[in-house]
Amino acid sequence: MKEHETVVQLSIPADAQFIDVARLTLYGLAAKMGFSYEEIEDMKVAVSEACNNAVLHAYNGRGGIIHLRFEMRADALSIIIKDEGKGFDYKRVSKQAAPLSAKPLEDVKAGGLGLFLMEALMDDVTVTTKGGTEVRLTKFRHRGEGEHAHDCISPSSVQEQA
Repeated sequence: MKEHETVVQLSIPADAQFIDVARLTLYGLAAKMGFSYEEIEDMKVAVSEACNNAVLHAYNGRGGIIHLRFEMRADALSIIIKDEGKGFDYKRVSKQAAPLSAKPLEDVKAGGLGLFLMEALMDDVTVTTKGGTEVRLTKFRHRGEGEHAHDCISPSSVQEQA
């Protein structure tokens, strides 16, 4: 663990009915860190997409586990979504899907856009497909107008309380 970092870990069944548990956990942590409502909603959509990909593709309907790791730093929140199912060729898939504007509508396949949605909603997205799939989503804190008035937790304040 990095200095001044607080980590919360959660494992859920790879079943659609448990994705809301990941979203609720994210909401609680992001709100405590002082992220805006809009930033939290963006993160919730991105996390839902990553978890949904694990549910649909990782285990071929045989059940499994999705591991979530929330890394809280003073300047950012990173959410790592990891499954141990079958991976995929991220580079090949990303080359095939872009750009959509150049394709006729009838040639556009449904699905597969979740990664691009995650990239649009988060500040940084990395995908590793070795030994399953790991998606790392990072949102940086942007201080300024509209910042929450309540005291926000930060990794250093959590450590001071311990």
